[in-house]
Amino acid sequence: MGKHETDSVPWRALLVRTHASALALVCLGIWLHAADELVIATMMPAIVADIGGAGLIAWTLAFYELGSIIAGATAALLALRFGLRMPMTVSALAFAVGCTLAALAPSMPVLLAGRLVQGLGSGGLVALAFVAVGLFFPLRLTARVMAAMSALWGLSSFLGPLIGGLFVEYGSWRGGFWFFALQAAGLALWIATRRDGGRPDEASLPAMGFPGLRLLALAAAVVLVALAGTDIDLLQVPLLVAAGLLCLALFVWLDGRAGEDRLLPRAPAAVTRPTGAALVMVFCMSAATIPLAIYGPLLITSLHGSSALTAGYIIACSSIGWTLVAVAASGAAERHDPLLIVAGMGLTAASVLGLLYAIPNGPLWLIALFAAIEGGGFGLAWTFILRRARRLAAPGEIERVAGAIPTVQRIGYALGAALIGIVANAAGLADGEGAAVTAGVSSAIFLACLPLAALGLLAAVRFAFIDAESPGARSS
Repeated sequence: MGKHETDSVPWRALLVRTHASALALVCLGIWLHAADELVIATMMPAIVADIGGAGLIAWTLAFYELGSIIAGATAALLALRFGLRMPMTVSALAFAVGCTLAALAPSMPVLLAGRLVQGLGSGGLVALAFVAVGLFFPLRLTARVMAAMSALWGLSSFLGPLIGGLFVEYGSWRGGFWFFALQAAGLALWIATRRDGGRPDEASLPAMGFPGLRLLALAAAVVLVALAGTDIDLLQVPLLVAAGLLCLALFVWLDGRAGEDRLLPRAPAAVTRPTGAALVMVFCMSAATIPLAIYGPLLITSLHGSSALTAGYIIACSSIGWTLVAVAASGAAERHDPLLIVAGMGLTAASVLGLLYAIPNGPLWLIALFAAIEGGGFGLAWTFILRRARRLAAPGEIERVAGAIPTVQRIGYALGAALIGIVANAAGLADGEGAAVTAGVSSAIFLACLPLAALGLLAAVRFAFIDAESPGARSS
């Protein structure tokens, strides 16, 4: 189909009965994931005030991202084997169960169990939503469907903090979890009763191995690093962190030996290669920017006396900035990719330095500005990171590279959360929540992220300006 014919597809083509139902199903899965993350961030100060567990805050995101990684890595395989109905129904039910556990949680450890199950459900729903686009919609509608999903993601950035703030201000944080549990249960019922299960022909199924051992090694890496932050001991912390990093190295080594079943491209940490430089950049920048999402609401409400709703919208400025800048820059020509990548990652790195000053000192508008710069930097670079990585990828690695970038982003979030949890608890977060303690925590966590941001920026420069024709640049 020609370009002009595809571009001429009107939005109303999605509103016919069969397409509208499928679009609603896909978008609801995206909504549950996108809005839930900001709802939890907004409610976190109230959760800690009610059930305690300030020292385990980082685990709430680390475990959620870990569940998302595991589910995302296996969801497409399950869809190929069983069609969409079964794995999507199970994912929605897992999300509902996770929300129910969190809503009933008498303590932070129970809430963490709920967050892990939520992550499994959420990661499955998002991965399967993208699979569903290819199964439920003709090729000519793909661009429109993806645009609708992106718009919903941006809308979720606005509504998430509002929902969380309303439950905190006028009800209970537990109600926020029940709100999403009911939606997920309704989605599961809807999927289970749909006629079209989207199951491919058996003859088209590739032989793929389940990456169980690799995912176990990755899970061990996150858990060991997170454990290091629960009891700050000069001997225990380095030993657990070293063990976690060894498990991460084991994951990479096992993946490299998996042949065509690999989750990552070859030599994923080799900055001398375009894909390696891209993945190192994504990992470091994701880890460096995670403190705002984890600790931002607690620090803002404690240090500046703002409401949960205000703190939630300040954090949402990152997602809103990402969406607005990404849309504005989306039409840039490919020849500008290197400059846009470096400019975007430079803005994101600068935001870490800005938040180091702004969160403990204020004012609130300055925190919001640096949050928007953080997300805007990602939004400026992200599309062009994907485009350049695909162009420079070795033959046979293009689709694997495209799938590896969001996977590595989530690994960066999970391990970054675990590492920053160590810093926060060492700075005194687990001992109290007074203004003096949180000011020290704020300075410590963002200062600790500066080396990661610097390393990510160096990898961005390498990735952006590497010579595609140099020896080994495209080797596999």
